[in-house]
Amino acid sequence: MRRPLASLVGLLLALGTQAADFEPGKLKGPKNGPQNEVLVLGTPHLSQLPPVFQPSGLGPLNERLARWRPQAIAIEALSGPQCAFLRQFPHRYRETVDDYCWDTAPARAATGLDVPAATAQAEAMLASWPQAPSPAQRRRLAALFLAGGEPASALVQWLRLPESERRSGDGLDATLVAALEKLRVKRREDYLIAAPLAARLGLERLYAFDDHTADQPMKDEAEQKRYGAALMKAWDNPAGAKRKQLDAALQARLGTQEGVLAMYRGFNAPDQWRLVFDNDFGAALEEPSPQGYGRDYVGYWETRNLRMAANLREVINARRGGRTLVLVGASHKGYLDAYLDQMHDLRLADALRVLE
Repeated sequence: MRRPLASLVGLLLALGTQAADFEPGKLKGPKNGPQNEVLVLGTPHLSQLPPVFQPSGLGPLNERLARWRPQAIAIEALSGPQCAFLRQFPHRYRETVDDYCWDTAPARAATGLDVPAATAQAEAMLASWPQAPSPAQRRRLAALFLAGGEPASALVQWLRLPESERRSGDGLDATLVAALEKLRVKRREDYLIAAPLAARLGLERLYAFDDHTADQPMKDEAEQKRYGAALMKAWDNPAGAKRKQLDAALQARLGTQEGVLAMYRGFNAPDQWRLVFDNDFGAALEEPSPQGYGRDYVGYWETRNLRMAANLREVINARRGGRTLVLVGASHKGYLDAYLDQMHDLRLADALRVLE
């Protein structure tokens, strides 16, 4: 029995070596035809920038993104269907819905459609979308996107209308028109970068890829305070001080267009990802609270990024061989680059080259 056992052990060891050598990211394809190309652009959340920042400062950034010519644009937002799912479990997701989900009630009142019905109708319209849709069709699709919980895509349709056609009708009432006009100037990257860029490039919609299904409410307010205090203590480290110093230097130049572009170049520089890890997730991983608050936070963060990456892979697969622009909070970029680069049919674009 010794020889067969030895042979079996040898076979298992060989199989283990082969498994260790399997690296999906190095097995790229297809050999025939263009590969999918993805640009993950790390962005600050524009709503959090100081008043010196003005939307007009985004001009040079938007020009460079337009020159790259993506065929799809994905945004860090929750989709209407995910929000509809989250609303079914208020005991767990009530705060998430309040913080991240579009209120579809006004659009439901105007159209008579809930999220599933509006989503189905929007998808049916796009499946038979004409090359030259009428203003009425665009207004109708905008109303369906609002009822389906996709306000940024509704704004794309609104911006594609001539100004004289941006009015009520075809499912848009005065309340929804006012909401679209507010979105047009709202300080969020979805509305100031993604939607205008999509309209400029002739795209019909945006793709929300964020995921908050891993969210968990705290047991009570006292636990929330302990959790926050533990993480704040972990984040008080030399890497955090360096990040604050770099951010302050970039924000000091936000009053100019070149300063805004410099901020995006800085946020997308390769040396940022290790700095973010050392300040944030790496520090949290070693946080010593008996409750393991830091490890819980890191587990949540990795789960969210993995689900975001999966959502993006689905978006990318819908247009094989195309270019997809991903707009995401800068702390996510390093993780999404790493996860997406494991995909066989995907090549990452160099953000700094695009921003030259």
